[in-house]
Amino acid sequence: MGPNETLFGLLEGADPKRPALVDPAGPILTYGALREQVEAVAGDLAAAGVSRGDRVALVLPNGIETIVVFLAAATAATAAPMNPAYRTEEFEFFLGDTGARALVVPASGAAEARAAARAGTLVLEAETDGAGRVRVLPRAGSGIRGGSTPTSSDVALVLHTSGTTSRPKRVPLTHANLLESARNIARSYALTPDDVSLAVMPLFHVHGLVGSVLSTFASAGSVVVPPGFNRHAFWGQVRACRATWYSAVPSIHQMLLLGARGGRPAGAECLRFIRSCSSALAPATMAAMEERFGAPVLEAYGMTEAAHQMATNPLPPRRRQPGSVGPGSNVEIGIMDKEGNLLPAGSAGEVVIRGRNVMSGYEDNPEANAASFTGGWFRTGDQGVLDAESYLTLIGHIKELIVRGGEKISPREIDEVLASHPAVAEAATFGEAHPIYGEEVAAAVALRAEATADEILAFCRERLAEFKCPKKLYLVDKLPRTATGKIQRKAVAASLGRQ
Repeated sequence: MGPNETLFGLLEGADPKRPALVDPAGPILTYGALREQVEAVAGDLAAAGVSRGDRVALVLPNGIETIVVFLAAATAATAAPMNPAYRTEEFEFFLGDTGARALVVPASGAAEARAAARAGTLVLEAETDGAGRVRVLPRAGSGIRGGSTPTSSDVALVLHTSGTTSRPKRVPLTHANLLESARNIARSYALTPDDVSLAVMPLFHVHGLVGSVLSTFASAGSVVVPPGFNRHAFWGQVRACRATWYSAVPSIHQMLLLGARGGRPAGAECLRFIRSCSSALAPATMAAMEERFGAPVLEAYGMTEAAHQMATNPLPPRRRQPGSVGPGSNVEIGIMDKEGNLLPAGSAGEVVIRGRNVMSGYEDNPEANAASFTGGWFRTGDQGVLDAESYLTLIGHIKELIVRGGEKISPREIDEVLASHPAVAEAATFGEAHPIYGEEVAAAVALRAEATADEILAFCRERLAEFKCPKKLYLVDKLPRTATGKIQRKAVAASLGRQ
């Protein structure tokens, strides 16, 4: 990878007349038009006083506008997308922690983000005119001549970890990190200019930005960008735009399954494959999706610190393994013990990775870096096993493992058994304090059909060793999730007053 390869360069290799971004209800931007708009918005940012090294916070809804502004911010400075659903106190933390020089918001709305902006922060409004041209006010300049040109080692994107086990940490991702990940994904799924991705994941997270958008640009394909996921509109969008694949979290797949009880939805015949990432996909859900939608379902493994993808199940005719996230996708994967020794195939331990997509370290956090890197390997915090063919199976997060009388129990294993019950829509297993065993297994389930807790527990006892079976089962309306669809296991436990 050359020193001057950047995200903007992804757009330069494509036919300028080919569609790059498609709004199902609005304009289509060709690669040529997208390049022009990114340059114009980068010029707007530079004219407003933004320069290389500055952080530009983006609080924008999903849409073509967001992708244009993201690429422009990464070109002129460093993009810092944030969840528009945050409240004022959350924006205050993330804007302050990021050190945002500028905040880009829609022309109307985003009141809480505006209120949270510190004195001296440039508050800029993004808008799209009737001709589909995106600009950031104040308008001035043209092109990026007013600012410096980035290099591959410059930080293009800064995000925060989820913070489910500690204070959120800042993850700086360079142009090189993001390009490597995007190209790895494109190679993994043999993407071509004829592929069309339907981007339904939020664009303030690497799953949506890298998994759906940048990977498609890496193959010169087209990205369809609806304003968000709508299961009632989804198949019509697939059909109208001839989408060949989409990537989503299991909760979205579940909603699509629930809405397709009458058989294969019209439009599903367009799909070449379906990708699942960011949360564990139950094998039963995978099987139901393949049967209903008629396309191979490929579970992948990603995280922010790796600029998204680390492993994936491959396309047919290679083997895809239910319950596994597949082999590394041009990323080295190992299993390590607490002492830093790499373990042989079949041994359980911490999943470690290394590759050009992996960040060099958290920002301003030497303690986290000392704990997270060993001998050049990044410790993911996930527990897993590699088989003889290097397929990775995740057991759970190390800090989530339930230790019952010395037995280490994977919550994910129990989640999958619970989710295979026909009445269970989703499940989250966790540990409850126990006076003798230290911890006991409990679980919360949301139902899709009528069933009693006793029936579901009996189902578990037929499929799990007794010590793994939940001793308490809580029936809930829904499970709390992060904005990107991950079940918040600790929040489940806390909401039930058990941890």
